[in-house]
Amino acid sequence: MIKNMNFKKVLSILAIAFVGGLVALGVNHLMMNDSNSDQFTQHQNAKFTLAEKLAAAPEVDFVSVAEISTPAVVHIISTLKSSPRSQMTNPFEEFFGGPGFPQQQGPQQATGSGVIIRQNGYIVTNNHVVDNASKVEVVLDDKRSYVAEVVGTDPETDLALLKIQEDNLPFLNLGNSDELKVGEWVVAVGNPFNLTSTVTAGIVSAKGRSINLLRERGGDYTIENFIQTDAAVNPGNSGGALVNTRGELIGINTAIASQTGSYSGYSFAIPINLAKKIVGDLKDFGEVKRAILGVRIQDVTQELADDKGLKNLNGVFVPSVADGGSADKAGIKEGDVIVKVGDVIVNKGSDLQEQISKYHPGDKVNVTVIRNKSEKVFTVVLLSKDGSNEISSEIKRDEKKVLGAEIENTSREERLALKIKNGVKITRLGNGVMKQKGIPAGFVITQIDKTPVYTTKDVENALKDKSGAVLIEGVTSNGDKEAFAIRLD
Repeated sequence: MIKNMNFKKVLSILAIAFVGGLVALGVNHLMMNDSNSDQFTQHQNAKFTLAEKLAAAPEVDFVSVAEISTPAVVHIISTLKSSPRSQMTNPFEEFFGGPGFPQQQGPQQATGSGVIIRQNGYIVTNNHVVDNASKVEVVLDDKRSYVAEVVGTDPETDLALLKIQEDNLPFLNLGNSDELKVGEWVVAVGNPFNLTSTVTAGIVSAKGRSINLLRERGGDYTIENFIQTDAAVNPGNSGGALVNTRGELIGINTAIASQTGSYSGYSFAIPINLAKKIVGDLKDFGEVKRAILGVRIQDVTQELADDKGLKNLNGVFVPSVADGGSADKAGIKEGDVIVKVGDVIVNKGSDLQEQISKYHPGDKVNVTVIRNKSEKVFTVVLLSKDGSNEISSEIKRDEKKVLGAEIENTSREERLALKIKNGVKITRLGNGVMKQKGIPAGFVITQIDKTPVYTTKDVENALKDKSGAVLIEGVTSNGDKEAFAIRLD
C-alpha cells in the first residue's frame, strides 16, 4: 500500500515536471516569436521610413532649372594672339582636347562658356578660355554679340572675370557650394562643340577632388578642390555653369577626366564659394589679394599616423612652418594637425587651401589644431605672400585714364548708331596730349596705328611704352570719320 502511494507520488511529480517543461518551452517560444516579430517590425519600419523619405522627396524639375540657367550662360569666342600649337603644351589640352574646338584656318580661336553673375554685364569664366586672347567675343543666348573687356584673371584657380557694356541681363544667383552633398542632382549648362545652350544632368559624385591639373602650370598658390560630377561635359563647356536643383550657381565647369578629349564619365567644377572671393577681388582690384597661412601641409595617411603617433586620420598635418609667417606668429608649430579653419572641419590639404583662400591679408581666423593629442585654438592674423597684413587701397589697373583722357567701352547700341564694329569712347578730357591735339570729348577711337581696339585695355596696351608718332583713328559723336596724329615722348 505504501509502495503504491510512493509510486503514485513519483508519477505525480513527473507529470507536474513534464507539464512545467512544456509550459516553459511554450512561453520561451512565444517570447522568441515576439522578439523576432519586434525585430522584423523594426526592420520593416526602417525600410518603410526610407521609402517614405524617398517618396516624400520633391521630384527634380529639370525644365525649370534649364529655363532659369540657360539665358544666363554665354558662348565665348577668344581670338588668340598666336597659334596655341606654337605655345608650350597646355595641361588643359589633355583634359579638354585643346583650348579651342574646332581648330580654324586663319586667326586661331578658342571657344568656351561663361556665366553672367550680375545684370550689368559681369561674366565669370575660366582663365584658360581667355588666356593669350587678343579679342574676346561674348554671344548671349538670344544671339546678341559683344566684345568683352577682361577685367582680371587668376591662373592659380583658373578663373577670369569679363565685362560687357550692357544692362538688365539675365543672371544666376550664387548658391552655397559648402552645403552641396554627394548624390545631389546638378545640371551643367554650356556650349560643347559649339552647340550653344546645351543642358546635361548628373549627380555630385565627389567633393574636394585634386587632380593636379593646375599645379602642372607651376603656380605656387594653386588651389584645387573640385566638385566632381557625372554630368556630361565636353570641350566648349569650360567656364559654363554647374547649377543645383534650385537654379543656383554652385560651380564653374573646368575640366573632364578623359583619354580622348571627350566626356568619359567624370567632370570637375570650381566650387562657387571659392570663386566668390576670387571674382570679387578681380572686380575690385584687378588681381587676387591672396592670404597665406605660412605652412607646408600634408594629408594624414595611415602610414603618417603610425609614424607620428596620431590617434586618428583626421585633419591636415603640418611638417614645417615658415619663419615669421602667419602661422608662426600665432604659435602653430611643426607637427601640429590642423582640424578646423573657423568653424569648418578640414580633412584634406585641398580643404584647408580653399578655406584660407576665402580670406584677405589682415583678416583674423581661428585655426584649431591637435597637438600632443590635445585640441588647441590659435587666432591667426593672415599675411600676404610679401608679408603684409594690409590690402593696398591702390587699384593697380587704371584702364579708364589714358593720356589725360577718361575712356570707356562703347555699348552695342552706340556702335550700331555710329555704324562701327568696334571702338572705345572718350568721355572726358583732362590736360594731356589728346586735348592738346584737338581730339574732342565723345570721340570714339576705332584704331591705333591701324590696329583695331575693342576695349579700354586695348587702348592702354596700344599706347603703353609707345614713343614717337602715333596715329589715332575713329569717329566723332556725329559719326564723322577723323584721324589725329599725336607724338609721345
